[in-house]
Amino acid sequence: MFKHRREKGLFDEELRLSKLSKQNDPLLKLDKFIDWEIFRSILEIALKKDSKNKGGRKPYDYILLFKMLILQRYYNLSDDQIEFQVLDRLTFMRFLGITMADDVPDSKTVWNFRETLTDNRLIEKLFDIFTQSLNKQGLIANEGRIVDASFVEVPRQRNTKSENDQIKNGQIPEQWNEDPNRLRQKDVDARWTQKNNVNYYGYKDNIKCDSKSKIITKYKVTDASVHDSQVVEALLDPSDEGQPLWGDSAYSGSPIARKLKSKKIKNRIHTKGAKNKSLTTKQKNLNTKKSKVRARVEHIFGFIENSMNGSYIRCIGIIRAKTTIGLMNLTYNLCRFTQLRAIHRLAVS
Repeated sequence: MFKHRREKGLFDEELRLSKLSKQNDPLLKLDKFIDWEIFRSILEIALKKDSKNKGGRKPYDYILLFKMLILQRYYNLSDDQIEFQVLDRLTFMRFLGITMADDVPDSKTVWNFRETLTDNRLIEKLFDIFTQSLNKQGLIANEGRIVDASFVEVPRQRNTKSENDQIKNGQIPEQWNEDPNRLRQKDVDARWTQKNNVNYYGYKDNIKCDSKSKIITKYKVTDASVHDSQVVEALLDPSDEGQPLWGDSAYSGSPIARKLKSKKIKNRIHTKGAKNKSLTTKQKNLNTKKSKVRARVEHIFGFIENSMNGSYIRCIGIIRAKTTIGLMNLTYNLCRFTQLRAIHRLAVS
């Protein structure tokens, strides 16, 4: 019955990892192509100040903790789940550079590290340093930009209509203030919205990407009720000058057209039909032509939904949502970078 069982060998772990490598472990490519050290100076400058005068054990390596957050977003895991999976999975340990003999940061340590990044507003800096690295390597083509937005849902709140009305007016229900434990579990920043007769609750990830490489170059987090068009100006910067900008009809209209013209950005936004004025055949054909480029942004959200197990997040408040969504966008860019490197290697060979 147990004829295939044998004594544990010295190199069993290496043999198992070798077999996993042949199964195209995505973390192997991620760790091989990414220079994780580019993030170290940002983390150390801010976090060493934060950890001064704190007693106790020596802190874990910041890159180790940062990579755990990337793992967490790649597989969309809770804090408890990331601790368990690192303890359980050899591929996770290999990605983090640890062995069975090493201590694994627990869920509380992961939570504290992410909170420290949030308090020090480091996520955008980490995102920007990687984007700058890609730009220096010539991986961002700068031949056009695409803007789009996607809902990022959070756990739905079971509030009364009266409570929701007070929240919309910027007030906190009185009974919540009397119960601090209950208040900590309430998200007063997330909002309801509806699209195509489907209700969403949470936030919105507004992004701008390079049209050729499909790298996210800038993002802005808002609550779900904010219209896409209200965020366009916040996504634009001087590097967009002279480039075409694609977007769906949610971004159409004179105000945005004027903003693009003033910033010398070529308008490739879809034309939107009016209630009593349908689009002409020429306008429809132009929209179809624009769609061939604009549709590339859907690959980004498709990767997040399918390869990264969705954009549903577990946090309360827009401050933490900005951190989590920023990490999600950075994780996508890290993964996209490995794809571009693989494509380049194939082209060279």
